[in-house]
Amino acid sequence: QVQLVESGGGLVQPGGSLRLSCAASGIIFSIFTMGWFRQAPGKEREFVAATTWNGGSTYYADSVKGRFTISRDNAKSTVYLQLNSLKPEDTAVYYCAARGRPYTSVRAPDPEAYAYWGQGTQVTVSS
Repeated sequence: QVQLVESGGGLVQPGGSLRLSCAASGIIFSIFTMGWFRQAPGKEREFVAATTWNGGSTYYADSVKGRFTISRDNAKSTVYLQLNSLKPEDTAVYYCAARGRPYTSVRAPDPEAYAYWGQGTQVTVSS
């Protein structure tokens, strides 16, 4: 079955950086658009970033544009999220997700558009 396993979360001071990883198995990783979402306590899950199957196109939420970078390594079946200039409001559980059909658009910020999810990794930004 499909498994997505996130890692790389932790506690970081404001202005700091983290790199999240998501390793996939059970799917032909190289043909699926991948996304990152986050969910803070008491809030709904929100879109963060997405990348097409070949990394040729990316899409970001306005709140992270210019600070976060999504990338992927299809040879390792892994998608990454580089988080820079972190702010306390970035504190959340971060989830990676895969679209349910191959070769789909990145411009799908609705969580319902994604079929497979990881268990999440906690990112806490605090001094």
